[in-house]
Amino acid sequence: MLVLKLAYNEDLDFVSELQELRELLKKKDIIIGLVESIEGETHIIKIICEEESYNEKVEDIINLYVSNILYRIVIDNYRKKEMLEFLTESYFFLKQDEILEVEDKIIKVLKCEDCLKDMNSVYYLNKMNGIVEEIRECIKEKQEININGFITFRMRKLREDIEKIIQKIVEDFIVEKEYQEFVKLLKYFVDIQECKIDLINIIIEDDGGYIVTDNDERDLLKNFMQEFADCKRISDVSTEDVLISGLITNTPKKIIIHKKENSINKEFLETINSVFGERVEYCTGCNKCINKKINVKSIDTL
Repeated sequence: MLVLKLAYNEDLDFVSELQELRELLKKKDIIIGLVESIEGETHIIKIICEEESYNEKVEDIINLYVSNILYRIVIDNYRKKEMLEFLTESYFFLKQDEILEVEDKIIKVLKCEDCLKDMNSVYYLNKMNGIVEEIRECIKEKQEININGFITFRMRKLREDIEKIIQKIVEDFIVEKEYQEFVKLLKYFVDIQECKIDLINIIIEDDGGYIVTDNDERDLLKNFMQEFADCKRISDVSTEDVLISGLITNTPKKIIIHKKENSINKEFLETINSVFGERVEYCTGCNKCINKKINVKSIDTL
């Protein structure tokens, strides 16, 4: 029986992906066939299935799989015909190499090659699933679809979701570029400044707080807070901001970070690494860490 009918012009080619679907279903003991024909300039593929193995679940699997194939066709069509124009018009302030770099990031996200590594992955996946669902609903209406016609007449709605994803990716790209420039400036300042202190210990407590001392066990965090408060409202900034400012102002020869596994702000550690480079060391177990563990344990047993 006929399950699905696909019509398209010769500039599209996805037969190999439908053959993959056939092999996938075959492993589940579901046999489908692909019947190809040509009517004028239109190519037609009919997906047929044995009646005894056909049911609503099989129909849903085929519709979803085909919807994902058509999603990739929509993305490729947008990339070839519209993406560069959208990027150059909307983000004219980006350089050519930046446009190419962000375009690569966009394609990786839209093709699900990179989105799960991104903090906005849930947003991206929701939008992409929305596009796939739009295609699936269109297929389900008549169990047939003219792919070129679908792209022509339904692209407006799909384009909105695609460009919302692009906007989010570009925003993150710009923020990251600005952050890298900021780090580069801080690193330059540290490199040209004379060291004012030999060693700073940063102990990250179990709750993510910080103890900051020098070789003489003096509490440096309190001093950093005071220095920062002299020029800014201390209530407006985080402890990490104060710490970064204090480290840069004092430019230590060495920074030892203890108990980094307690960190709840990985970006803070990445910034210290980027700015201070080889001056940063991570403690793998010393008296400060051990004594702190003993003190905590002894308090708990009281």
